[in-house]
Parts: sequence; structure tokens; C-alpha cells
Amino acid sequence: VMTQTRRHTFNTSLLGIKHIVVAINKMDLVDYSEDVYQAIKNDYSAFSAKLDITGPRYLPMSALLGDNVVSKSENMPWYEGAPLMTMLENIQIVSDKNLNDFRFPVQYVNRPNLNFRGYCGTIASGIVKPGDKITVLPSRKESRVKSIVTYEGKLAEAFSPQAVTLTLEDEIDVSRGDMVVHPNNVPYFTDKLDAQVVWMSETPMTSGNQYLIKRGPRKVSGTVADILFKTDVNTLEQLQGESLNLNEIGRCELVLTQRIAFDAYKANRRTGSFIIIDRLTNVTVGAGMIFGAGVDTVDTWQSESRNEHLNPNESLIAPAERFRRFDQQPKVLLLTGLTGAGKSSIGYALERKLFDLGRTATVLDGENMRLGPSRGLGFDSDARSENLRRSIEIAKLMANSGLITICSFVAPSEIVRQRAKESVGDDLLIVHVDAPVEVCRERNQAFYDAAEERELETVPGVNLPYEVPKNPDLRLNTDSLSIEESVERLIALLEERGAF
Repeated sequence: VMTQTRRHTFNTSLLGIKHIVVAINKMDLVDYSEDVYQAIKNDYSAFSAKLDITGPRYLPMSALLGDNVVSKSENMPWYEGAPLMTMLENIQIVSDKNLNDFRFPVQYVNRPNLNFRGYCGTIASGIVKPGDKITVLPSRKESRVKSIVTYEGKLAEAFSPQAVTLTLEDEIDVSRGDMVVHPNNVPYFTDKLDAQVVWMSETPMTSGNQYLIKRGPRKVSGTVADILFKTDVNTLEQLQGESLNLNEIGRCELVLTQRIAFDAYKANRRTGSFIIIDRLTNVTVGAGMIFGAGVDTVDTWQSESRNEHLNPNESLIAPAERFRRFDQQPKVLLLTGLTGAGKSSIGYALERKLFDLGRTATVLDGENMRLGPSRGLGFDSDARSENLRRSIEIAKLMANSGLITICSFVAPSEIVRQRAKESVGDDLLIVHVDAPVEVCRERNQAFYDAAEERELETVPGVNLPYEVPKNPDLRLNTDSLSIEESVERLIALLEERGAF
């Protein structure tokens, strides 16, 4: 696999393209060798596994001689899949459209006379019908859709990417740049962005510079608060840097002067992307894809103690002595997943199993933390970040005492989980307790019903995105695994990582 292919694959992943066909060409040059094909396929699979790419389709072919282009090749009887043309014609793309999350950025307010007020725009995602309840961001005013108007007449429903005019039953304040959504399914709404930025100007982007950020029709001022890292597109290595140069790509945190509504790019390309405009020249200098809501760069994860007289005290017991006493190396397991995925059940079952095996472990549960050290914290992105930070600090103290600490938290933000990883180091193992939201809903129906009815307004998987861990140390699919099977896999992980 050549460097060019690696670069193209990274860009494909970055843009969120969902279907990839890996056509391994010129098989005639290697006498149609299955071994060569498998070696290239394995090489590509190993590389693409590091990216957000699922289910690439592979086929061997010779474009020059027509092997596996339109019809199956007689020269490669060992290949049982479809030729290229058949493969392309049968890829299902219907499900690629996001018809679940209704997003309608208002581009123009149409007021031709006193009897008509319509809000024009292109539906970014989802479906809308007359009678639907809606919420307007940022005002959070609510109303119902009165009619859906087009040049051809009124519609019984509209969906992405139709351009329509909505009229509402109530006269509420709606302006260009506002976003109309369903009240039980709202996007992020904050002034902090965690985004991947592609820089397109010869003048480097540096932290602290101010730019105009344009997401859809809305334009606000913003500052690059921090460049977390740059990505080498050839090797995927994460590099430290103070600036982004022409054609470089970096993970950045941006702080805006106003709150905006947006989704993660992975869930919605139209509401999850933006461009960066130079304030003086009005030239587009960058493009961004949003991972989610950012957190303050100078926040409680990174801030130093304000009391210069405070110094850490050291235990008189050496780690080696604790190892001899407990016969284990301390580890911190972070079990992350949606409410109802089974994190706490698995965490306490693992604690019981380790106790029965003569090990020393304890559980830090998100709900118990909120009844104690995190009492009073809310449930927005910043509050969730602070709850996890406090818990990780406690887990570090327990690890220093030789314990295996099992942390059970939703922890929906990838960047916050990485902050936890940086704080603890290699002894932190991230475990994604994975279950479809439908399964989680069945297990905890009352909780999700309350979220749907807006009694709970910031529930990951319903009205707050959950960012799936990119490279967890272990993934437990709890819709198919029992608690006992999950515990056995966790113990195997601890053994593999040197805990025993």
C-alpha cells in the first residue's frame, strides 16, 4: 500500500465518506496471485483499522484486460465476490441520509405582506410535517409548523435536502442564521468547538488569532484557543505544533463570541462543518469538521493549583511493597457507554469476581459520584467533564494505593476521555460498553421516556451526542455478551496488560 493510498484513505475518512471500494489493480502483473492480493488486503486493513472506516469492500482486478471490471474473471477463480460494476451498482446508499435529526437552518425570512411570514431554507437533515412541534435556536422559542410552502404548492411533508418555506402557528422571533429543530432532538448549542481543521492559506494559523467562523448561514467571530495536535496524513502520527501551515490538518479547540447550534460532522455533514474566513481580507482560509462541543483549554483538567504553598506529599510505602502485598499492579478501567449499556452492572460484577480471586478492587460509579463529591454539578458537557475529572483524580489516588479501580461513566466526549488518559497515563484502559440505543432504551425505558419528554435535556444518545471511542482498549458488545462473558474479557484484558 503506497503513501498516496494512505493519504487518500485518511482524507476519505476525514470527509466521512461511508462506502469504500478497495480495487487492487494490475493483478495480471503478478500472475493473478491470491497470496499477493491477500497481502495487500491485509496491509490496507491494518492501516484503515486506525481510522473511522467500516466495512471496506475489496476486489482484485486488471483494468487493462477487463478482469473483474464488468464480468467475473476466469483468471481469478479463487475470488468469490462481485466484479467492480456489480459492486458499485448494488451498494445501498438509502440509509446514508440522516432522516432522524430534523435540522433547518433559516436562510431568509420571507415577509411579502402583512398576511404572510415564512422562513426559507434547505433542510439539512430529517423530516418535517405540518403540526410538528419545533424549537428555534438560539431563542428556544417553541411553536408548531403551520404549513410547508414551495413554488409548486404546499407539501404534506418535507425532508433533506429539499428547499422549502416553513410557516408557524405563532409569531415568534426567527432570524437568518437561526436553526429550527424538533424539541425532543436538539443539537449541540455552545460557544466551544472541538474540530478537525484543514488549513488552506499560506499564512499559518496560530493559537490566539481571531477569525470569522461560518456554519451554514450563520457567521460569528471566533478564536483558535489551542492546537491539540497535527496529523501526519501519511503515517497518522500525531505531532505537536504551535501553528498549522498550508494543507496541514490539525485537531483544534475554537472559542466563539456567540453560541451556535451544530451537530458532530459524523452525524450530520451539513450542520457539522464550517469554514474559516480571514477578518481583514474576507478570504476563506480553512475548513473544519466538528467532533463535538469543546471544553475550555485552560480548564480544571490542566490548571495548576493557585496556592503556591501546596506541594504533593509522598507515601512511605513503595509501589514494589504494595505489589508484594496485593500481588497485582494497579490499573484504572474506564467503562464508557450509553445509559443502559450495562456499565455499572459489569463494573460491580468485575469487582465481585476480582474479590473472589483474591484481588483488591473498587468501583467509582458516576451516579454515586453525583450523590457525593460531584453533588450540584449539572449534566451539560462542561459539567460531565468536571464530574469525570474529579473521579479520575480519586481513581489516581486509589491506584497509588495499589488498587484496581473500575470507573463507570457515560463520558460522552472523546476529547475528555483523552484528557483522562493523559492524566493517568498507560495505566488507564478505556473500555467501550457498546449497545444500540434501542437496546439501552428497552433496559431503561423510564429514563429515555423522560429524555424524550424533555424532563431531561442533556441525555447522550437522545438530545446530546455520544462520541464512540475511536481506539478503545476493549469493546464489549453487551447486546450479545452476557455480564459474565464481559467480566471474563475484562479479566483477560487486565492479565494482558500486566495487572497480575
